[in-house]
Formats: sequence, C-alpha cells, structure tokens
Amino acid sequence: MKREPVYESDIAEINMTPFVDIVLVILVIFMVTATFVTQGKIPLNLPQASTAQNHKDEQKPIILSLTETGELYYDDVALSIELLDAKIAQISTKKPHIVLRSDAKTPFEHVVKLIDICKKNHISTFAIQTTKRKM
Repeated sequence: MKREPVYESDIAEINMTPFVDIVLVILVIFMVTATFVTQGKIPLNLPQASTAQNHKDEQKPIILSLTETGELYYDDVALSIELLDAKIAQISTKKPHIVLRSDAKTPFEHVVKLIDICKKNHISTFAIQTTKRKM
C-alpha cells in the first residue's frame, strides 16, 4: 500500500488580508449607519425659545411630530388624525410622557388638534420641543 503525502503547509498559511478587509468594511458600514439611526427623525425646523430646557425622563416619551404641510408622525411613523386618536386611546401608561414636535411654519390649527386629541384621552401634560434661541 502506497500512502499519499500530506501537505500541512497549505492549510497552515491562511491569508488574513481579505478577512481584515471585510472586517474593516463592516466596521465602516456600521459607523455610517449608526449616525443615520440617531439622525433619522423627521426633519423639522423647530420654533426657537429663549427658555428652552433639557428634560430627562425615566420612561421613553411618545413623540408626535407635525411637518410644515400638516403631516402627522407618531414615533416617526406616519399616521392620520383618526388613527392617532385610536393609538393614544390604547396607551396603557398612567401618565405618558408626550413630546410635541412641530415645524415653526405649521399652522397652529394642527397643533390644537393634537392637543385636543390628547385632552380627549385624559392626557393633559406634554412637552413642546423647541430649539434654544441664539442670542
């Protein structure tokens, strides 16, 4: 019986360059998408206020956004006013933290509709998000 020679040197030398290249590409993709996730909110030109404050809360706030054209977003998901009414009625938290984000050029009528829906569902406290006025 004749044995075939075993060449261990072929398996022992794995080229690591393609592996390192792939890892670096994945790292770059992760870093780029991570910045988009934090900036992925609805782009609004928020009104300015000289008394703007930072607020920290234990629970995650419910964010209601209104664009300049009156489009409504519930936590970055587009909704109609009727669906918002049903969604707010389903909130199980006793005192939910609601943040209203409205474009500076949004007609006030749309903001009043949001406040009215909140009050209809027994939610009377909410925050209005603004930007700090530059002096």
